[in-house]
Amino acid sequence: MPCLPGTQVFFLGLRISVTLFRMREVQLGSHTVRSHGVTVARTHMLDWLILLLLVVIEVLLYIIHPFYRFVGKDMMEGLKYPLKSNTVPVWAVPVYAVLLPMMIFLLVYIHRRDVYDLHHAILGLLFSVLLTAVITDAIKNVVGRPRPDFFWRCFPDGKDAYDKWGNVICHGDKSVIKEGHKSFPSGHTSWSFAGLGFLSLYLSGKVKAFDRRGHVAKLCIVFLPLLVASLVAISRVDDYWHHWQDVFAGGLLGLVVATFCYLQFFPPPYHADGWGPYAYFQVLEESLASTQATDVENQQDATAEEVQIANQEEERSDDGFMGMHSACNASSTLEDMESGKR
Repeated sequence: MPCLPGTQVFFLGLRISVTLFRMREVQLGSHTVRSHGVTVARTHMLDWLILLLLVVIEVLLYIIHPFYRFVGKDMMEGLKYPLKSNTVPVWAVPVYAVLLPMMIFLLVYIHRRDVYDLHHAILGLLFSVLLTAVITDAIKNVVGRPRPDFFWRCFPDGKDAYDKWGNVICHGDKSVIKEGHKSFPSGHTSWSFAGLGFLSLYLSGKVKAFDRRGHVAKLCIVFLPLLVASLVAISRVDDYWHHWQDVFAGGLLGLVVATFCYLQFFPPPYHADGWGPYAYFQVLEESLASTQATDVENQQDATAEEVQIANQEEERSDDGFMGMHSACNASSTLEDMESGKR
Protein backbone atom coordinates (compact mmCIF):
# COMPACT_ATOMS: atom_id res chain seq x y z
CA MET A 1 0.00 0.00 0.00
CA PRO A 2 2.77 2.59 0.57
CA CYS A 3 3.44 2.61 -3.20
CA LEU A 4 0.01 4.18 -4.04
CA PRO A 5 0.74 7.87 -3.26
CA GLY A 6 3.86 7.87 -5.42
CA THR A 7 2.02 6.17 -8.29
CA GLN A 8 -0.82 8.66 -8.09
CA VAL A 9 1.64 11.54 -8.30
CA PHE A 10 3.30 9.89 -11.29
CA PHE A 11 0.04 9.46 -13.18
CA LEU A 12 -1.07 12.98 -12.26
CA GLY A 13 2.15 14.36 -13.70
CA LEU A 14 1.71 12.20 -16.79
CA ARG A 15 -1.83 13.47 -17.27
CA ILE A 16 -0.72 17.09 -16.99
CA SER A 17 2.10 16.49 -19.46
CA VAL A 18 -0.24 14.90 -22.00
CA THR A 19 -2.77 17.72 -21.60
CA LEU A 20 -0.13 20.39 -22.10
CA PHE A 21 1.23 18.52 -25.08
CA ARG A 22 -2.21 18.34 -26.69
CA MET A 23 -2.83 22.05 -26.03
CA ARG A 24 0.55 22.95 -27.44
CA GLU A 25 -0.08 20.77 -30.48
CA VAL A 26 -3.34 22.56 -31.26
CA GLN A 27 -1.91 26.00 -30.56
CA LEU A 28 1.10 25.44 -32.78
CA GLY A 29 -1.17 24.58 -35.69
CA SER A 30 -1.81 20.87 -35.97
CA HIS A 31 -4.76 21.81 -38.21
CA THR A 32 -3.28 22.96 -41.51
CA VAL A 33 -4.70 23.34 -45.00
CA ARG A 34 -3.13 20.05 -46.03
CA SER A 35 -4.41 18.06 -43.08
CA HIS A 36 -7.84 19.59 -42.42
CA GLY A 37 -8.53 21.97 -45.33
CA VAL A 38 -10.85 19.62 -47.20
CA THR A 39 -12.74 18.70 -44.03
CA VAL A 40 -13.36 22.34 -43.12
CA ALA A 41 -14.46 23.18 -46.66
CA ARG A 42 -16.91 20.26 -46.72
CA THR A 43 -18.34 21.34 -43.39
CA HIS A 44 -19.14 24.74 -44.89
CA MET A 45 -20.15 23.49 -48.32
CA LEU A 46 -23.60 25.07 -48.02
CA ASP A 47 -22.04 28.43 -47.16
CA TRP A 48 -19.89 28.32 -50.28
CA LEU A 49 -22.93 27.45 -52.40
CA ILE A 50 -24.80 30.44 -50.97
CA LEU A 51 -21.75 32.54 -51.77
CA LEU A 52 -21.97 31.49 -55.42
CA LEU A 53 -25.67 32.31 -55.40
CA LEU A 54 -24.84 35.81 -54.19
CA VAL A 55 -22.42 36.19 -57.10
CA VAL A 56 -25.19 35.28 -59.55
CA ILE A 57 -27.61 37.71 -57.90
CA GLU A 58 -25.02 40.48 -58.02
CA VAL A 59 -24.47 39.94 -61.76
CA LEU A 60 -28.21 40.08 -62.41
CA LEU A 61 -28.58 43.27 -60.37
CA TYR A 62 -25.80 44.88 -62.38
CA ILE A 63 -27.40 43.93 -65.70
CA ILE A 64 -30.96 45.10 -65.05
CA HIS A 65 -31.86 48.77 -65.48
CA PRO A 66 -32.42 50.99 -62.45
CA PHE A 67 -35.56 52.98 -61.85
CA TYR A 68 -35.52 56.10 -64.05
CA ARG A 69 -36.68 58.69 -61.59
CA PHE A 70 -38.41 61.86 -62.76
CA VAL A 71 -35.86 64.61 -63.27
CA GLY A 72 -37.31 68.01 -64.04
CA LYS A 73 -35.63 71.16 -65.24
CA ASP A 74 -35.79 72.81 -61.83
CA MET A 75 -33.94 69.80 -60.36
CA MET A 76 -30.98 70.19 -62.70
CA GLU A 77 -29.41 72.98 -60.66
CA GLY A 78 -27.80 70.44 -58.30
CA LEU A 79 -26.97 67.93 -61.05
CA LYS A 80 -24.71 70.01 -63.28
CA TYR A 81 -21.36 69.09 -61.77
CA PRO A 82 -18.68 68.19 -64.32
CA LEU A 83 -18.40 64.62 -65.57
CA LYS A 84 -15.04 63.34 -64.33
CA SER A 85 -13.25 60.00 -64.34
CA ASN A 86 -12.89 57.95 -61.16
CA THR A 87 -9.94 58.73 -58.92
CA VAL A 88 -10.26 55.17 -57.64
CA PRO A 89 -11.08 52.94 -60.64
CA VAL A 90 -13.63 50.17 -60.33
CA TRP A 91 -11.04 47.41 -60.81
CA ALA A 92 -9.05 48.70 -57.82
CA VAL A 93 -11.91 48.17 -55.35
CA PRO A 94 -11.68 44.34 -55.15
CA VAL A 95 -7.89 44.64 -55.01
CA TYR A 96 -7.74 46.62 -51.76
CA ALA A 97 -11.07 45.45 -50.32
CA VAL A 98 -10.67 41.70 -50.99
CA LEU A 99 -7.19 40.68 -52.16
CA LEU A 100 -5.29 42.81 -49.64
CA PRO A 101 -7.16 41.40 -46.60
CA MET A 102 -6.68 37.88 -47.97
CA MET A 103 -2.93 38.43 -48.16
CA ILE A 104 -2.94 39.48 -44.51
CA PHE A 105 -4.98 36.38 -43.62
CA LEU A 106 -2.35 34.24 -45.37
CA LEU A 107 0.45 35.91 -43.41
CA VAL A 108 -1.37 35.15 -40.16
CA TYR A 109 -1.85 31.55 -41.30
CA ILE A 110 1.86 31.17 -42.07
CA HIS A 111 2.57 32.33 -38.52
CA ARG A 112 -0.09 30.30 -36.66
CA ARG A 113 -0.86 27.39 -39.02
CA ASP A 114 -4.56 27.45 -38.16
CA VAL A 115 -6.76 26.48 -41.10
CA TYR A 116 -9.90 27.42 -39.17
CA ASP A 117 -8.72 31.01 -38.85
CA LEU A 118 -7.76 31.21 -42.53
CA HIS A 119 -10.94 29.58 -43.84
CA HIS A 120 -13.35 31.55 -41.66
CA ALA A 121 -11.57 34.84 -42.30
CA ILE A 122 -11.77 34.38 -46.09
CA LEU A 123 -15.36 33.11 -45.96
CA GLY A 124 -16.44 35.95 -43.66
CA LEU A 125 -14.73 38.55 -45.85
CA LEU A 126 -16.36 37.27 -49.04
CA PHE A 127 -19.76 37.17 -47.38
CA SER A 128 -19.25 40.70 -46.09
CA VAL A 129 -18.35 42.09 -49.51
CA LEU A 130 -20.92 40.15 -51.54
CA LEU A 131 -23.81 40.78 -49.15
CA THR A 132 -22.93 44.46 -49.18
CA ALA A 133 -22.73 44.46 -52.98
CA VAL A 134 -26.14 42.78 -53.35
CA ILE A 135 -27.81 45.14 -50.87
CA THR A 136 -26.12 48.18 -52.39
CA ASP A 137 -27.04 47.40 -56.01
CA ALA A 138 -30.58 46.39 -55.04
CA ILE A 139 -31.09 49.76 -53.36
CA LYS A 140 -29.43 51.55 -56.29
CA ASN A 141 -31.86 50.00 -58.76
CA VAL A 142 -34.91 50.66 -56.64
CA VAL A 143 -34.09 54.26 -55.70
CA GLY A 144 -32.64 55.42 -59.04
CA ARG A 145 -31.24 58.65 -57.65
CA PRO A 146 -29.41 60.81 -60.26
CA ARG A 147 -25.71 61.43 -59.77
CA PRO A 148 -24.38 64.97 -59.28
CA ASP A 149 -23.07 64.92 -62.88
CA PHE A 150 -26.35 63.68 -64.34
CA PHE A 151 -26.86 66.73 -66.58
CA TRP A 152 -23.74 66.03 -68.65
CA ARG A 153 -24.54 62.33 -68.79
CA CYS A 154 -27.99 63.08 -70.11
CA PHE A 155 -26.99 66.01 -72.35
CA PRO A 156 -23.33 65.61 -73.35
CA ASP A 157 -23.60 68.54 -75.78
CA GLY A 158 -25.07 70.78 -73.09
CA LYS A 159 -28.45 71.15 -74.86
CA ASP A 160 -31.19 69.98 -72.53
CA ALA A 161 -34.60 68.72 -73.66
CA TYR A 162 -37.78 67.84 -71.75
CA ASP A 163 -41.11 66.24 -72.51
CA LYS A 164 -44.58 67.69 -71.90
CA TRP A 165 -44.46 66.61 -68.24
CA GLY A 166 -41.14 68.33 -67.72
CA ASN A 167 -39.10 65.12 -67.52
CA VAL A 168 -35.72 64.92 -69.20
CA ILE A 169 -35.28 63.49 -72.69
CA CYS A 170 -31.72 62.25 -72.61
CA HIS A 171 -29.73 61.86 -75.82
CA GLY A 172 -26.43 60.70 -74.33
CA ASP A 173 -24.84 57.27 -74.27
CA LYS A 174 -27.28 54.71 -72.84
CA SER A 175 -24.73 53.00 -70.57
CA VAL A 176 -23.58 56.36 -69.21
CA ILE A 177 -27.18 57.40 -68.56
CA LYS A 178 -27.86 54.07 -66.88
CA GLU A 179 -24.96 54.67 -64.48
CA GLY A 180 -26.27 58.17 -63.91
CA HIS A 181 -29.30 56.73 -62.09
CA LYS A 182 -27.23 54.76 -59.55
CA SER A 183 -26.13 57.40 -57.09
CA PHE A 184 -27.62 56.08 -53.81
CA PRO A 185 -25.85 54.49 -52.02
CA SER A 186 -22.18 54.64 -53.00
CA GLY A 187 -20.90 51.26 -54.17
CA HIS A 188 -17.23 52.19 -53.86
CA THR A 189 -17.83 53.27 -50.28
CA SER A 190 -19.93 50.30 -49.20
CA TRP A 191 -17.47 47.81 -50.73
CA SER A 192 -14.54 49.60 -49.11
CA PHE A 193 -16.04 49.63 -45.64
CA ALA A 194 -17.28 46.04 -46.01
CA GLY A 195 -13.83 44.67 -46.89
CA LEU A 196 -11.57 47.02 -44.97
CA GLY A 197 -14.01 47.19 -42.06
CA PHE A 198 -13.85 43.40 -41.77
CA LEU A 199 -10.05 43.63 -41.92
CA SER A 200 -10.07 46.24 -39.16
CA LEU A 201 -12.11 43.97 -36.89
CA TYR A 202 -9.84 41.04 -37.73
CA LEU A 203 -6.69 42.98 -36.88
CA SER A 204 -8.16 44.37 -33.67
CA GLY A 205 -8.74 40.82 -32.49
CA LYS A 206 -5.32 39.56 -33.54
CA VAL A 207 -3.33 42.40 -31.91
CA LYS A 208 -5.66 42.41 -28.85
CA ALA A 209 -6.32 46.11 -29.23
CA PHE A 210 -8.84 46.15 -26.36
CA ASP A 211 -6.84 44.26 -23.73
CA ARG A 212 -7.02 47.30 -21.36
CA ARG A 213 -3.27 47.82 -21.40
CA GLY A 214 -3.43 51.17 -23.12
CA HIS A 215 -1.23 50.52 -26.19
CA VAL A 216 -2.29 53.27 -28.59
CA ALA A 217 -0.08 51.85 -31.35
CA LYS A 218 -2.54 48.98 -31.69
CA LEU A 219 -5.33 51.45 -32.43
CA CYS A 220 -3.26 52.89 -35.27
CA ILE A 221 -3.20 49.43 -36.85
CA VAL A 222 -6.95 49.08 -36.36
CA PHE A 223 -7.86 52.50 -37.79
CA LEU A 224 -5.56 52.32 -40.83
CA PRO A 225 -7.97 50.23 -42.98
CA LEU A 226 -10.85 52.51 -41.96
CA LEU A 227 -8.81 55.54 -42.98
CA VAL A 228 -8.24 54.08 -46.44
CA ALA A 229 -11.97 53.37 -46.77
CA SER A 230 -12.78 56.92 -45.68
CA LEU A 231 -10.41 58.41 -48.26
CA VAL A 232 -12.08 56.33 -50.97
CA ALA A 233 -15.47 57.62 -49.82
CA ILE A 234 -14.28 61.23 -49.94
CA SER A 235 -12.94 60.71 -53.45
CA ARG A 236 -16.44 59.76 -54.61
CA VAL A 237 -17.74 63.16 -53.55
CA ASP A 238 -14.71 64.95 -55.01
CA ASP A 239 -15.25 63.22 -58.35
CA TYR A 240 -18.93 64.32 -58.34
CA TRP A 241 -20.13 60.76 -58.70
CA HIS A 242 -22.05 60.82 -55.42
CA HIS A 243 -23.80 63.12 -53.01
CA TRP A 244 -22.60 63.14 -49.42
CA GLN A 245 -25.72 61.24 -48.34
CA ASP A 246 -24.80 58.43 -50.74
CA VAL A 247 -21.35 58.12 -49.23
CA PHE A 248 -22.61 58.23 -45.65
CA ALA A 249 -25.22 55.54 -46.31
CA GLY A 250 -22.71 53.35 -48.17
CA GLY A 251 -20.15 53.55 -45.37
CA LEU A 252 -22.73 52.76 -42.71
CA LEU A 253 -24.07 49.84 -44.73
CA GLY A 254 -20.62 48.36 -45.28
CA LEU A 255 -19.64 48.63 -41.62
CA VAL A 256 -22.87 47.06 -40.36
CA VAL A 257 -22.64 44.09 -42.74
CA ALA A 258 -18.93 43.62 -41.99
CA THR A 259 -19.64 43.55 -38.24
CA PHE A 260 -22.40 40.96 -38.59
CA CYS A 261 -20.29 38.74 -40.84
CA TYR A 262 -17.26 39.00 -38.56
CA LEU A 263 -19.22 38.10 -35.43
CA GLN A 264 -20.60 35.07 -37.25
CA PHE A 265 -17.13 33.48 -37.20
CA PHE A 266 -15.11 35.33 -34.53
CA PRO A 267 -15.75 36.53 -30.97
CA PRO A 268 -15.93 40.31 -30.43
CA PRO A 269 -12.48 41.96 -30.53
CA TYR A 270 -12.80 43.08 -26.90
CA HIS A 271 -13.41 39.50 -25.74
CA ALA A 272 -10.60 37.59 -24.04
CA ASP A 273 -10.75 34.99 -26.84
CA GLY A 274 -11.16 37.59 -29.59
CA TRP A 275 -7.86 36.61 -31.21
CA GLY A 276 -9.21 33.32 -32.66
CA PRO A 277 -12.31 31.97 -34.41
CA TYR A 278 -15.06 30.08 -32.61
CA ALA A 279 -14.10 26.88 -34.43
CA TYR A 280 -10.57 26.98 -33.00
CA PHE A 281 -11.82 26.97 -29.42
CA GLN A 282 -14.38 24.27 -30.18
CA VAL A 283 -11.63 22.01 -31.49
CA LEU A 284 -9.53 22.83 -28.44
CA GLU A 285 -12.37 21.95 -26.06
CA GLU A 286 -13.06 18.69 -27.89
CA SER A 287 -9.37 17.79 -27.76
CA LEU A 288 -9.16 18.51 -24.03
CA ALA A 289 -12.38 16.60 -23.35
CA SER A 290 -11.12 13.51 -25.18
CA THR A 291 -7.78 13.80 -23.39
CA GLN A 292 -9.44 14.01 -19.98
CA ALA A 293 -11.68 11.03 -20.75
CA THR A 294 -8.68 8.96 -21.80
CA ASP A 295 -6.74 10.01 -18.70
CA VAL A 296 -9.64 9.06 -16.44
CA GLU A 297 -9.82 5.61 -18.01
CA ASN A 298 -6.06 5.15 -17.70
CA GLN A 299 -6.15 6.29 -14.10
CA GLN A 300 -8.98 3.90 -13.28
CA ASP A 301 -7.12 1.01 -14.92
CA ALA A 302 -3.94 1.95 -13.08
CA THR A 303 -5.79 2.17 -9.75
CA ALA A 304 -7.40 -1.23 -10.29
CA GLU A 305 -4.02 -2.71 -11.15
CA GLU A 306 -2.46 -1.16 -8.05
CA VAL A 307 -5.23 -2.54 -5.84
CA GLN A 308 -4.73 -5.99 -7.37
CA ILE A 309 -0.97 -5.82 -6.78
CA ALA A 310 -1.55 -4.67 -3.20
CA ASN A 311 -3.98 -7.51 -2.58
CA GLN A 312 -1.49 -10.00 -3.96
CA GLU A 313 1.22 -8.61 -1.66
CA GLU A 314 -1.11 -8.89 1.31
CA GLU A 315 -1.92 -12.47 0.40
CA ARG A 316 1.77 -13.28 0.15
CA SER A 317 2.43 -11.69 3.52
CA ASP A 318 -0.49 -13.60 5.02
CA ASP A 319 0.81 -16.84 3.50
CA GLY A 320 4.24 -16.19 4.96
CA PHE A 321 2.77 -15.48 8.35
CA MET A 322 0.72 -18.68 8.24
CA GLY A 323 3.83 -20.62 7.20
CA MET A 324 5.78 -19.29 10.16
CA HIS A 325 2.86 -20.13 12.46
CA SER A 326 2.72 -23.70 11.12
CA ALA A 327 6.47 -24.08 11.53
CA CYS A 328 6.22 -22.92 15.13
CA ASN A 329 3.45 -25.43 15.85
CA ALA A 330 5.45 -28.23 14.27
CA SER A 331 8.56 -27.42 16.28
CA SER A 332 6.55 -27.32 19.52
CA THR A 333 5.01 -30.72 18.77
CA LEU A 334 8.44 -32.22 18.18
CA GLU A 335 9.67 -30.81 21.46
CA ASP A 336 6.71 -32.34 23.31
CA MET A 337 7.36 -35.72 21.75
CA GLU A 338 11.03 -35.58 22.70
CA SER A 339 10.19 -34.60 26.24
CA GLY A 340 7.76 -37.55 26.42
CA LYS A 341 10.42 -39.91 25.29
CA ARG A 342 12.72 -38.64 27.92
